Amino acid sequence: MLRGQRFVVGARGGGSSFPAAGKGRTVSGPMPSVVTRSTPAARALSGSAAVRIVAEAVAFRLRGLEMANLAGAVSIALALRLPWTEVAIRTLFAFVLNALVYLNNDWFDAEDDLRAPGRDGAKTRFLAEHMESALAAQVALAGLLVLAALAFDPGLLVALLVGGGTCVWYSRSLKRLPYVDVLAMAAWGVGMPMCGFPLDRMLGWCLALQLGAFAAVYETIQVMRDAPADTIAGIRTSGVVLGVDRTRRLSRALMVVASVLAAAVLHPLAGLASAAALLVPLDGTDVARRWTQVKAIYAAAWLFAIAWIWLTGASAGLLWSIAATPAQP
Repeated sequence: MLRGQRFVVGARGGGSSFPAAGKGRTVSGPMPSVVTRSTPAARALSGSAAVRIVAEAVAFRLRGLEMANLAGAVSIALALRLPWTEVAIRTLFAFVLNALVYLNNDWFDAEDDLRAPGRDGAKTRFLAEHMESALAAQVALAGLLVLAALAFDPGLLVALLVGGGTCVWYSRSLKRLPYVDVLAMAAWGVGMPMCGFPLDRMLGWCLALQLGAFAAVYETIQVMRDAPADTIAGIRTSGVVLGVDRTRRLSRALMVVASVLAAAVLHPLAGLASAAALLVPLDGTDVARRWTQVKAIYAAAWLFAIAWIWLTGASAGLLWSIAATPAQP
């Protein structure tokens, strides 16, 4: 997820990714003396530095198992029984889009991440010393994605705009706006998996909406965990404005929405499995572990729904059954 950096003071902007659990938000001392984006070294362009920055951003996320949306996009493509060549192309597009959005998140948060204990210090220092190269890498990746979409499926431009655009906006400012932070992560949860299906596949949209519902739940848990440190830092988020009790109620309400959606459109057992998240305590203790438990529950519900669709060729929701492939004329 996109929020990996936001557990350090200033990461909302001041700075995961779809999130990395266990990275506690910490108030720390003054900025170390390092090269920043305002220095000549940071402004110098270097192709080798750009390649290294992209590789390190991707490797850091893969080690933290933070590219769950990539698995979501691939699983949707498989469930819809797309041709293997199309699955491969869409997977590659989704991977490059992930590289772009996570690099952008690192770029916005570089100076703040230097203050954060537990971050990859060498990686962050190198990025801070090559900010212009990192920006050039983002421009190159965005251009590559636009060209690939135009050549293969212009519908992928929507995934780039909704998924990538929401991420950039979130990293820049939305993560500091109460209520909007949750909505932005829901949009991100829908937009990134859109890489996995042609836009004329109704079931693809339903699956992406399900992932968006899960993402909204994740965000409420994150802002609830961060609320005490955010309050100290003077950062207004949904967790700060609502307080722990009301944020917990919001999280529970969104869990109900996610479960009802799964039961109505995908399969009643997927909805029942999703509802198990309501049993996970959100009492403010060990939130990182609670978040992992919720994620595991939703992963199990998702895998069941994907397997059912792949095996039977359609969803089996209580209200709608939607075919994975278009009806033949």
